[in-house]
Amino acid sequence: MQKIAVITGGSTGIGNHLVVALAKFGFRVAFTYRSSSRAARELSDDLRKQGHDASAYQCDVGDEGEVTAFYASVVTDFGRAPDLLINNAGIQTWSPLLDLKVSDWDNVIRTNLRGCFLNTQIAARLMIDGGITGTIINIGSGCNKLAFANLVDYTSSKGGIEQFTKVSAVELGPHGIRVNCIAPGAIETDRTQDEASDYGNQWAEMTPLRRVGTPADLVGPILFLSSDAAAFVTGQTIWVDGGVFSQAV
Repeated sequence: MQKIAVITGGSTGIGNHLVVALAKFGFRVAFTYRSSSRAARELSDDLRKQGHDASAYQCDVGDEGEVTAFYASVVTDFGRAPDLLINNAGIQTWSPLLDLKVSDWDNVIRTNLRGCFLNTQIAARLMIDGGITGTIINIGSGCNKLAFANLVDYTSSKGGIEQFTKVSAVELGPHGIRVNCIAPGAIETDRTQDEASDYGNQWAEMTPLRRVGTPADLVGPILFLSSDAAAFVTGQTIWVDGGVFSQAV
């Protein structure tokens, strides 16, 4: 039986690459998008043309009603609860603490941390009701453990995800559900390239492996955590950063 994966924020960036990788690895994939409807349709259409099962759903991950409706659609369309949830959806605001708007703080925390909570809670309930030994993987960052100036709301949300991963693992473990976190380092995507024209070279110089990461570097650890090879791994954070944060602490 093919496993079912849910990926939040799957239409662009890292999420897009994860949708493609898991679909090609044999998962049936349901992914959410908030506003990139064209990109989401193109992604699902392309994968279906290649013979893969991938469906896009518009969903605000911070809205309880929309998240509940999304999972109801997944169960209807795919026939059962998911085996794997990847909480990938996330946004950030560049601003000093003293200038950060309350509305920006609320939006980032709502998307990154509340979204992670809502999807985990609802997906886990469905996994338990369906008797599924499920896996949940949260996408963190170096902000899980390091303070980054001008990323007040983002750092706060990722620090919260670090602890949320641990407490979720403790509470969901007796139900056979494993919860872990993947914390990427510098990953070159369209968004990070927009942040700095020389992003790749800048971070390569600071990274022990002397290169910037790519979304493909996250796929192996995610496949490991979602497999039986990681059957006794839960509550952990795997740093996929080329060693950059090992030298910073």
